Amino acid sequence: MAHTIKDKSKLLTRVRRVKGQTEALEKALEQEKDCSAILQQIAAIRGAVSGLMTEVLEGHLREHLNSTTLPPEQREADLEQVISTLRTYLK
Repeated sequence: MAHTIKDKSKLLTRVRRVKGQTEALEKALEQEKDCSAILQQIAAIRGAVSGLMTEVLEGHLREHLNSTTLPPEQREADLEQVISTLRTYLK
């Protein structure tokens, strides 16, 4: 996936943000913080993961489905892969 290599730094920054947020959630649970703080942290994690998914998905769509050099069969296979991934993600 060339687009993940090209955007590697940006994607790793997002992953590290998610990691930091999950560590903060773990700490908040260990310290028995108020449930509203816990819920807020969970919402932040969800937003960060959604942002990461959007970045990778956009790169994938642009790289694989927008390419005029790929044969139609490959583009169709890539499309089915994206649809399958989205169905899993949106459950």
